[in-house]
Amino acid sequence: MPADPRQSLITAAHRMAAEGLNRGTAGNLSLRAKLDGVDGFYVTPTGMSYDSLQAEDVPFVKLADGSHVGRRLPSSEWRFHRDIYAARPETGAVLHAHSPFATSLACLRRDIPPFHYMIARFGGDTVRCSDYATFGTQALSDTALAALEERKGCLLANHGMIVCGKDLGEALALGVELESLSEQFWRASQLGSPMLLDTEQMAEALGKFATYGKQT
Repeated sequence: MPADPRQSLITAAHRMAAEGLNRGTAGNLSLRAKLDGVDGFYVTPTGMSYDSLQAEDVPFVKLADGSHVGRRLPSSEWRFHRDIYAARPETGAVLHAHSPFATSLACLRRDIPPFHYMIARFGGDTVRCSDYATFGTQALSDTALAALEERKGCLLANHGMIVCGKDLGEALALGVELESLSEQFWRASQLGSPMLLDTEQMAEALGKFATYGKQT
């Protein structure tokens, strides 16, 4: 019997806390799925501690109209999850976190520049920071999608981070990587202005990431 995708989501949500990406009920995580043949996604419920979640607590949100199925309400940020899945068919999981270093940079409303070649893992020569919009609104979803254009991750101004993976494993790995890069950039900036890689150097790194981590 296939694993229950809701349980897989809960297990991944626990790992978010273990990896230092989340505390309390902040942040959210979703997984693309079908329910009775209907396209949509499972998403962590609003206002509930991950430690207490059971499979029945995880709502399903329909991609077509944003309505949900289940006994719990979906995360207040379900809109950007839905819009990301609608716009990006390659995305299978979306992670949003208020991790300390990414959120600190987001509160400065600054992009993360090419201070390290691992920035290329997110699809470009920067990790962008979105414009500010109130949480849970369509305006936030719109600005998030703009910041994510041709990227796998972004910062949300005065808010946190979003990363998009092909599955839960990649989404978690990208979340950890973005928080690590945010911390490295913050620490390097305490000593001065980090030396940035130039366009040619980043283009070479981006080329290498086309096959990064692939065994075949």
